[in-house]
Amino acid sequence: MRHSKHLIITAVFMGLLTMGCKEKSKSLPEKAEAVGLKTDNTISNIEITPIEHATAVLDWDGTIIYVDPVGGKDAFSAEKEPDLILITDIHGDHFSLETLQALNTQKAKIIVPQAVADKIPTEFTPQLDILNNGESKERYGINIEAIPMYNLREEAKGFHVKGRGNGYLLSKNNERIYFSGDTEDIPEMRALQNIDKAFVCMNLPYTMTVESAADAVLEFKPKQVYPYHYRGKPDVGDVSKFKALVNDKNPNIEVVQLDWYPTEDY
Repeated sequence: MRHSKHLIITAVFMGLLTMGCKEKSKSLPEKAEAVGLKTDNTISNIEITPIEHATAVLDWDGTIIYVDPVGGKDAFSAEKEPDLILITDIHGDHFSLETLQALNTQKAKIIVPQAVADKIPTEFTPQLDILNNGESKERYGINIEAIPMYNLREEAKGFHVKGRGNGYLLSKNNERIYFSGDTEDIPEMRALQNIDKAFVCMNLPYTMTVESAADAVLEFKPKQVYPYHYRGKPDVGDVSKFKALVNDKNPNIEVVQLDWYPTEDY
């Protein structure tokens, strides 16, 4: 299953190239193609593998990045060992100490907010880079910036308090990739600029509605948006509705749907 889920992105631009939206269902091959950038004779090769829910693996020009690795060692049996690990928050669908301890992370730098660092034993201390909202660090030629992630609705503010967790903005060769983490359509998201690929959450009651996610995306206008983290309680975010809301107002934003729930029908 993992091999069929790989998204291979080979970015070669001699100007601006726009591709039409491609959607994937369970009955189609679990693979989609998108476009990156070429700048100053630099070709950016990115392979994106959704693992489940908020968890993904990126291979960016040979640098292996794990985002919110959970699910135990077996979830990553088909993946290369990580160079970078990004953890957004303390919740179990984003941070799993058991998974970290089961994986071979000896060569990896682990990027975390302070709240996550407080839950990681000292054996990992030499590997940790602690970033607060607004701070950044360069690793493997990739600039990693911690973007705020938090709730706005009164009834949800206790889920994700401002300053505790991080979204992440990764930048390399003038290409910018954003992972929202658990957030609502906050001003810091809406103010993002020049985003090539945005991974945006949408699940209730913990993050935001499909409508809020679409409205934010329409404001910061990423070239491509990947809806992820859309399983909620009890309902699952309607990714087809999200795509329609975005593309009805801006058909130039490519909505890329990957299989974030390989064992489920949605």
